Amino acid sequence: MRYSKQKDEVLKVVLDACNHPDAKEVYNLVKKKIPNISLGTVYRNLNALCTEGKIIRILMKDGNDRFDKTLTNHNHVMCVKCGKVCDVSLLLDSDKIKKIEDETGFKITGCNFNINGICKDCTEGRN
Repeated sequence: MRYSKQKDEVLKVVLDACNHPDAKEVYNLVKKKIPNISLGTVYRNLNALCTEGKIIRILMKDGNDRFDKTLTNHNHVMCVKCGKVCDVSLLLDSDKIKKIEDETGFKITGCNFNINGICKDCTEGRN
């Protein structure tokens, strides 16, 4: 893998994020360090970092995908109004996974799910 200052900075922004940034958020932060970077370059580097397994893409219904630095098995709760994403540590236990395997005939190799809802800020009218 070839070193790229742009890819390195994109990765750093995602790893330093306390939220699950979208590409435009990453672009705005990277632009502070590399003023001439394009949004297309940020998208290409985010895609490459996902392919390389260095970050995870969280698919959003509106197409404004988010990016996650946490590579271990975990789940997310998503606000259907503002798009905020938070980690959830709740995992399916082995009994539930076995039941799913028995019902579907699938051999489960991993499990990630998203819970939709409305965040506190949206519920209280702050968004």
